[in-house]
Amino acid sequence: MDNAADGANVSSPEGAAGAGSAIETRGIEPVPDHERHGRVRELFPTWVAANISVLLLTMGAALIVFNALNFWQVLIVAACAALVSFGLVGVLSVSGKWGGAPGAMLSRATFGVRGNLFPGAILWVARFGWETINAVTGAYAVLTVLDLLLGVKSNTPLIVVTLFVFVACTFLVSGMGRKALNVCNQWSTYLFGIFSVLVLGYLIVHIKWDEVFSKPAGTTAMMIAGIGTIAAGGISWVPTGPDFARYLPHAASGKKIVGATVSGAGLVMVPMVLMGAVMAVATPELADAPDPVSFLGDILPTWLAVPYLATAIVGMLLINSLSMYSAGFTAQTMGVKLPRAMAVSINAMISLVGGLLLMLVAKSFLSSFITFLILLAVSFSAWIGVYAVDMARRRARAVRYDAEGLMDTGRTSRYWYVGGFCWQAMTAWAVALAAGLCFTKCDWFSGPLSGTFVGKYGLGWAATIVISAALMAVLPVPRENEAAVEASGAEREKVAAA
Repeated sequence: MDNAADGANVSSPEGAAGAGSAIETRGIEPVPDHERHGRVRELFPTWVAANISVLLLTMGAALIVFNALNFWQVLIVAACAALVSFGLVGVLSVSGKWGGAPGAMLSRATFGVRGNLFPGAILWVARFGWETINAVTGAYAVLTVLDLLLGVKSNTPLIVVTLFVFVACTFLVSGMGRKALNVCNQWSTYLFGIFSVLVLGYLIVHIKWDEVFSKPAGTTAMMIAGIGTIAAGGISWVPTGPDFARYLPHAASGKKIVGATVSGAGLVMVPMVLMGAVMAVATPELADAPDPVSFLGDILPTWLAVPYLATAIVGMLLINSLSMYSAGFTAQTMGVKLPRAMAVSINAMISLVGGLLLMLVAKSFLSSFITFLILLAVSFSAWIGVYAVDMARRRARAVRYDAEGLMDTGRTSRYWYVGGFCWQAMTAWAVALAAGLCFTKCDWFSGPLSGTFVGKYGLGWAATIVISAALMAVLPVPRENEAAVEASGAEREKVAAA
């Protein structure tokens, strides 16, 4: 079989041993059953850490200032966004325990060996943007702390150094792998939780609550659009959800996976968005600040702002580390013949360059961020619908992912389909992506259908999921390489007989 160096050249022979050591050496190859020692409860701090970002404060403020919502509407928006977006993350994460492989790798079974390169490329590019946004936010947080503590004002050389150090730390942490990330996530959850409670207590005492609760309600359209905006961050994690569930044993409960994912994310998302909304009532300019962090120095006293930002910096570093951890798998799946830790360096370099452009050239961080979120949600949603239908079919037929087929990139692969492409999945994905962009309106462009109900309510991402899933469901069921399927079945029979 032509394995195209997917296994041997992207991970060391010590991959099995690496799974139990402090630094993970396993790449995109599926985790064998005897190494599946993960626990569902480990997902909870993972998804808590994935949402420790002061950007949620800015997004909560935007719901008050730009969407004109009141406190109770923001609460509903935040809760719905967490449930919808991380509900999808949790459901599709279940495929990780089925196949023991990263989402980008399992996607080969859906789109075909070659077909997977197309959605994979878009997901990879979108990941670059998300990592750049996080790196910039982390760098701004460092600059704010330096200003509050030492009175050091931001300047171009300091911006370059700060961003470089933040990206370098992200690269180092992400390169250590799953176990190191789990430990860091757990402790950052405790620290950030403590300081978030202190901030919440400060706001309860000092905010004028009569102004908060007297704000008139906004429109339903703005509420629905707000859900899409807040949910976009969670939707971007959907394809990487299986990456963090691949070490779970087959017996792990799918319901518990979904529960740990949604509760972990919601524990942070909802109060953070609400705090941002409350802050915006007292300080409306928060949503339009030149950067997403410095406002905390104006709203909170220094004794509270500095430690809160310090823990937020750690949180944002972990968010980027989780993202880069998965990006390494995507790079390997795309054909980058480097170990996962080294493949991450590509993302680190792009984050550094993109971050410098955003901090030194872009005129408005918030407008660039919101536009990115809108496009991010649509680009990931086309993949979600197709992948979800494929998952449902595999569950209904009790068909597992084939480890050898996933690693085999030649014509003998179980997932070769027609010329390496699953035309049903590719068609559904491409049509849905094009349709979703037609419904989209942002600062950079307006689609021809953005004036419709779907476009006005900001539901382009939801329409994209529905269209891709519906097309995948009605098109003929893809047929895997029958020769490979028979050979795999015969091999399993031999193993069982032995």
